[in-house]
Amino acid sequence: MTLQEEITRRRTFAIISHPDAGKTTLTEKLLLFGGAIHVAGAVKSNKIKKTATSDFMEIERQRGISVATSVMGFEYGGCKINILDTPGHEDFAEDTYRTLTAVDSVIIVIDGAKGVETQTRRLMNVCRMRKTPVMVYINKLDRPSKDPFDLLDEVENELQIKVRPLAFPISNGPTFKGVYNIFEQNLSLFLSDERLTADAETVDIKLDSPDLEKYIGRYAQQLRDDVELVDGVYEPFDREAYLRGELAPVFFGSAINNFGVRELLECFINIAPSPRPSTTSQRPIEPNEQKMTGFVFHHWVNANNIASIITDAYSHMIVGRAVGPTLETTYPLKALRMALSTIDNETAAMLIHHPDRGCQYCSQDMYKN
Repeated sequence: MTLQEEITRRRTFAIISHPDAGKTTLTEKLLLFGGAIHVAGAVKSNKIKKTATSDFMEIERQRGISVATSVMGFEYGGCKINILDTPGHEDFAEDTYRTLTAVDSVIIVIDGAKGVETQTRRLMNVCRMRKTPVMVYINKLDRPSKDPFDLLDEVENELQIKVRPLAFPISNGPTFKGVYNIFEQNLSLFLSDERLTADAETVDIKLDSPDLEKYIGRYAQQLRDDVELVDGVYEPFDREAYLRGELAPVFFGSAINNFGVRELLECFINIAPSPRPSTTSQRPIEPNEQKMTGFVFHHWVNANNIASIITDAYSHMIVGRAVGPTLETTYPLKALRMALSTIDNETAAMLIHHPDRGCQYCSQDMYKN
């Protein structure tokens, strides 16, 4: 596979929201549907003992919140998908702001009962300034929630972006039946009580089919009316407007119950951008250029190991990596040397090192070596 083909099949995105909207739970279910894990953990649950894959630090397990960005990846539908699960709490927001400079698109998670909240507005401002494409996932519809059309209006007004629903919920709260996928025109019913696995029933059925009542009973006519209203009020989905950051496709569901997650993932790999040219003050930078600009990420691999990862800022491919048990300079230096080996000596001599990721990156050992 050529470098350009590797770049084209990549989808790198961040999941952002206000605290407790369900970012980490959605990340777990995306990993589950992508085959990266076989059993999904839970952020907060008395019944499910496994904790979330991206929350492995002790403080995250105890408090049920993410305090640092976690990077996870899997293959799905011929694409290499990289997920960055970000902290929602404002005390750790700096990590989220930095993460938004290293992704091609964003999924915003909104609590269906609470609507758009403060931290979501702040993060959307960053996305708007960078013209980052965003998708919206309205979560927790298994609980009593606001009216879907009220939520759509709220997203448009509060986040200052046009919306286009590509899925629509069938009721909410205790009577929540699932979602109708407007994008693919099929019905997703989740009949099992099993919340850990990716089992679900998808039915290819037209809205005017008399069999619709057989699956969702008295909610069939309401669904037909809702989808007709969606098609009448909102313009057809325009992928170019989405890529310009002017239009947000909206999905509804319940991540903890797997509702609406597969629809989100399937649509994402079809419409989300691969790494694109980046605008700078001097000139556009192509993702396949030989010269390198790198982002340094410092991540906990597990409770005992820490990874120093350097990614190319434009192709988003990993060019340097090292894993070690401590935060000492040895491991970031090893990652940096690996990254430098991918470029010529003349280019390496012109590199500017920005030490903003901790004391080990601005130590004398780092500069001497």
